[in-house]
Amino acid sequence: MCAYGRTLAEPRLSPDGERIAFLANVGGRGQLVVVDSMGGPELVVTSDPGPKPAAAYGGGAFDWTPDGDGLVYAATDGALWFVAATGGKPRCVVPKQPDGPIAAPAVSPDGTRVAFVVEQHHVGIALLDGSAWPMRRSTTADFCFDPVWSPAGDAVAWHEWNVPDMPWDAGRIMLASADGTGTPIVVAGGDGVSVQQPRFSSDGTLAYLSDETGFLNLWVGDKPLVEEDAEHGDPSWGLGQRAYAWSPAGDRIVCSRNRDGFGDAFIVDVAAGTVRDFGNGVHGGWTWRGHRIAAIRSGARTPTQIVTWEREANRTTIARGPLGGFEALDLPEPELVEWQGDDGETVYGRLHRPTRSATGNDPSPLIVWIHGGPTGQTQVVWNNRLPFFLERGWAVLFPDHRGSTGHGRAYTQAMAGRWGELDVSDCAAGMRAAAAQGWGDARRMVPMGGSAGGFTVLNLMAHHPELCAAGIDLYGVTDLFDLDETTHRFEKHYLHSIVGPLPDTADRFRDRSPVNVAERISSPLLILQGDTDPVVPIAQSRAIAQRLQALGRIVELREYEGEGHGWLRPETTIDELERVDSFLRRHVLRWRT
Repeated sequence: MCAYGRTLAEPRLSPDGERIAFLANVGGRGQLVVVDSMGGPELVVTSDPGPKPAAAYGGGAFDWTPDGDGLVYAATDGALWFVAATGGKPRCVVPKQPDGPIAAPAVSPDGTRVAFVVEQHHVGIALLDGSAWPMRRSTTADFCFDPVWSPAGDAVAWHEWNVPDMPWDAGRIMLASADGTGTPIVVAGGDGVSVQQPRFSSDGTLAYLSDETGFLNLWVGDKPLVEEDAEHGDPSWGLGQRAYAWSPAGDRIVCSRNRDGFGDAFIVDVAAGTVRDFGNGVHGGWTWRGHRIAAIRSGARTPTQIVTWEREANRTTIARGPLGGFEALDLPEPELVEWQGDDGETVYGRLHRPTRSATGNDPSPLIVWIHGGPTGQTQVVWNNRLPFFLERGWAVLFPDHRGSTGHGRAYTQAMAGRWGELDVSDCAAGMRAAAAQGWGDARRMVPMGGSAGGFTVLNLMAHHPELCAAGIDLYGVTDLFDLDETTHRFEKHYLHSIVGPLPDTADRFRDRSPVNVAERISSPLLILQGDTDPVVPIAQSRAIAQRLQALGRIVELREYEGEGHGWLRPETTIDELERVDSFLRRHVLRWRT
């Protein structure tokens, strides 16, 4: 049940609101699906080449043509293709560019042109009939995301930034003429301000998200439309986020809200500034067409689903990702918990308690599940793997160490120069609090995490071995020097901000790399890694496994052929969960205390 089902992403209502298209992953392949916006049989309209599957850093897969007759999508071959909304043979509209693959297509209001990004670097515009070579509109920016058209079709806006900043450090919303004349201008953002997701109303008013006032809030023009201590979007790890949507008349906006990892949604009246609640749960992928609204909705007890609302009421479930049957588990809602970091500052997390303990005794053994990024957060969304551990009697704590999102800019920027130190101390403090508060069995606490979370797991095991009965590392970073040389372009300068610039901070790179302190790791360790991972190459996991084996430690390394930064195939997930379950039983649950 945990391994099968499908991933759903990017619901988009047709221009008249009568149909909805979305991206679905099935067996590691992406599909574009079209269905009536009030429900009905699903129609898969893509075959080969298909759209890129929804995965880590994925997004910006497709757009409708304004007549509603077809979809323009970014395919696995790096080109843009058109397919009829009823299916059929696709045709290539923009070939893969010399600089790299194309993504984030946005079709012009008159249906003659498409804007897109190339290798997350350039913004281009091309004719949909393929009669002219694409025109570049961005200038010198290192990264560009999410182009959008003005309603008149005479201008294009996008989000851009320069290294060594990451998009959550600083960025700009740009505006340029669509005919190639003039120089693009900055309309929002700048040094020390993170912005994202520009989007025009029907009358040409530009909205976007900005953290200029301390939280990533919804802005219209040059001021926040809704200013509050909550986040209205997630960090820009990938293309295609849609954390809000304009109404067709341009008088209201529906928007997501994140408070300490718990989600809800609201609708704001643009002229009056009044806000009304629009439902609980984590929402994303908003679109508003005609009298219908659509989004992805999820929660701790709500399996991921695509939903629509008719006239802002009467919610209907259109599609579902996970298999049926999870509802029978009657999963509990998580608790918001807090503890003090070593410096006395408050650190946040969410605790899931099982209905019974794996050992038959209270408190239950505890998995400390550390999110990736490290600029990120595990919100209260549906997680196929979580019921697996809760049903087996494990409590699960999701810590938001400083550097996490969801708590404002200052909380996120506290990570600057401190990755491998602050995340570790905050999680260790959380584990001590868990023992003291009875959230988990102090003798059976297991840190687990992927990517940056795996890095924190390994450093916890090295620097706080007394807290770790064992550890589970999924494609985690082990050598910062090597990562700086080998990771993909998006994260090429990430370590500059969260560790420091080289060569000036070489001592930090050396001291905080788990492979260099492996001799301090004494507890059993399980490592799972894909052999085609472009973010954290497999050499990272092999290096620390070999080091621990040479030291005579208990370490298991499982490599998955053809998998990248996270799994796409259900058989990989099955193997992962079986291995983790066996590892925990053998090394944590079997011995007496």
